[in-house]
Amino acid sequence: MKTADIIVLDFGSQYTQIIARKLREQGFYAEILPFNAPLEAIKAKSPKGVILSGGPASVYADDAYFCDKGVFELGVPLLGICYGMQLLAHHFGANVEAANKKEYGKATLNVLDNHILFKDTPNSQIVWMSHSDVVLELPNGFKPLARSEHSPFCAFGDDVRKFYAFQFHPEVAHSEFGYLMLKNFAKHICGCESTWNMGSFAKAQMQKIKAEVGDDKVLCAVSGGVDSSVVAALLAHSIKENLIVVFVDNGLLRTNEREQVENTFKTRLGVDLIVIDASELFLSRLAGVTDPEKKRKIIGETFIEVFDKEAKKHKNVKYLAQGTLYTDIIESSVAGAGKTIKSHHNVGGLPSWMEFKLIEPLKEIFKDEVRKLGLELGLARDLVYRHPFPGPGLAIRIMGEVNTPSLELLRKADVILRDELKSSGWYDKTWQAFCVLLNVHSVGVMGDNRTYENAVCIRVVDASDGMTASFSRLPYDLLENISKRIINEVSGINRVVYDISSKPPATIEWE
Repeated sequence: MKTADIIVLDFGSQYTQIIARKLREQGFYAEILPFNAPLEAIKAKSPKGVILSGGPASVYADDAYFCDKGVFELGVPLLGICYGMQLLAHHFGANVEAANKKEYGKATLNVLDNHILFKDTPNSQIVWMSHSDVVLELPNGFKPLARSEHSPFCAFGDDVRKFYAFQFHPEVAHSEFGYLMLKNFAKHICGCESTWNMGSFAKAQMQKIKAEVGDDKVLCAVSGGVDSSVVAALLAHSIKENLIVVFVDNGLLRTNEREQVENTFKTRLGVDLIVIDASELFLSRLAGVTDPEKKRKIIGETFIEVFDKEAKKHKNVKYLAQGTLYTDIIESSVAGAGKTIKSHHNVGGLPSWMEFKLIEPLKEIFKDEVRKLGLELGLARDLVYRHPFPGPGLAIRIMGEVNTPSLELLRKADVILRDELKSSGWYDKTWQAFCVLLNVHSVGVMGDNRTYENAVCIRVVDASDGMTASFSRLPYDLLENISKRIINEVSGINRVVYDISSKPPATIEWE
């Protein structure tokens, strides 16, 4: 089992993943575990420090979340953030109550002590608050380190046991110097070295893959997207002679996507590609299905069947490689105090009837790290920074049943959106952009004639890893051009709307 510099226990905060990302960006390998992870699972990671995340609960409530008490006896430094702070105080006997004045948004932090946690940060700085509870007094052995207008104990610590707590969220961008506080905790309190980077990760994965695979064959499933392309490149560097790369046309691709995938792997990556046209099989199984989770599961199960059938045509195939990311695992698990956000077709292991094992070399890293790894492996920048495209394809961008007429409408609208974004220079400024066919009809008028046709939603977001996202503030002129072209050029669509919701509370994809 891989060790971690810092373990982050997730108590359900929307910012938990950002804690891990901020640490990794500064060279420290951080890993997230649910708040109720068994103590032995935490010990097995041999962490040099532990961070307790924020969360939506109150420590004094009936539905409070508690980690194993042994976490406080690991003998390593510990940092509690927001709910984690209150949990730390509660564990050591301090009172935590509902605050008279809640704090949400920006606040001024006044540092009281020239502590190593605040190294290279000013004594007065902006931080981000999001809490309705307050610690009334400090537990024995702790001293105040900083305060805000409504939080006299905004930061406190015990230098003997190396236990520290922040009422604010240092991980979010609104906390001006929060990233430095996390760095100071990892480097100066926990004694971690800043050695985590994609170069070292690539070398370690190549060695691991070679040792595990040996002389056996690996079947690598690719979609043409960033994740599977990076997996294929990593495997090609490791075991090219034992690599079988397979692309399945599931009938849920965008316009000309199959041709682009073939060109990328055969021409640009120099990898032999086996192309399987299974579009009729996928569409027949999706007929009449409207539930998003059922769509995802049907697509995932069908992928596995197709790959298994292909694998049996080759000798010594014992492994299936796929581009599962850390974000996929987090969203598919009952992480922290929440429930599954959505299932991912490539998460959850293989069915018992399959005879080969999984290789998922990207399952420990975030999307932005995957892009860095791709560049490290020599992939072209335009491929590495291509917008994410989901494994289930256009099936989860069609509300309701997936069928050929709906796919044709969506493909035509999607081409126009991407063309306009690229010609205007906005494609590279955004994280992800796509159209959603709403399968909702509305009244319109074209050429003095009444129409009753479909509506399409445009979804364009800004993000760094897909765990959180905000809608892109596209210029009105650009939105107008996109709308005009879709309505004028795509017969069957008479209305275009723009999605201005962020993640959370919405997800990026609609299904």
